[in-house]
Amino acid sequence: MSLPVCHKIEHSHHADDRVTLDYEGRFLRRKVLTTDGGIRFLVDLSQTTSVNQSDAFVLEDGRLIQVVPAAEDLLEVTGDLIRLAWHIGNRHMPCQIEADRLLIQRDHVIRDMLGKLGADVCEVHEPFTPEGGAYGHGRTHAHAH
Repeated sequence: MSLPVCHKIEHSHHADDRVTLDYEGRFLRRKVLTTDGGIRFLVDLSQTTSVNQSDAFVLEDGRLIQVVPAAEDLLEVTGDLIRLAWHIGNRHMPCQIEADRLLIQRDHVIRDMLGKLGADVCEVHEPFTPEGGAYGHGRTHAHAH
């Protein structure tokens, strides 16, 4: 028996099932995934795509599989957020920006740098949904892309 296949993604708040993926897992082109309900399916997109909350994989049979960000190990950064966000962005790190904190992936070098800049940094475990790229969508990439 062949796997159901997904060739496209759409925004949807209604779904037949959901798949929970971490930040890295939400950047894909071709991959077999398993939903939280146990359905295995093949994602086969024309190009590598960043998917986020409110996106859904559309299977060939019409079923929608909602994307849910997984909880992962992060650093919560508080302090002078504008200044700290500038330093994080200058290092091309994905960053979730909120009114009273920043969330970034755990990195001991960046943690040390932020501490020297006066930030309060603590470890948290929660979903990571960073800002998109410079043009309002997609991912930011380091200079080595």
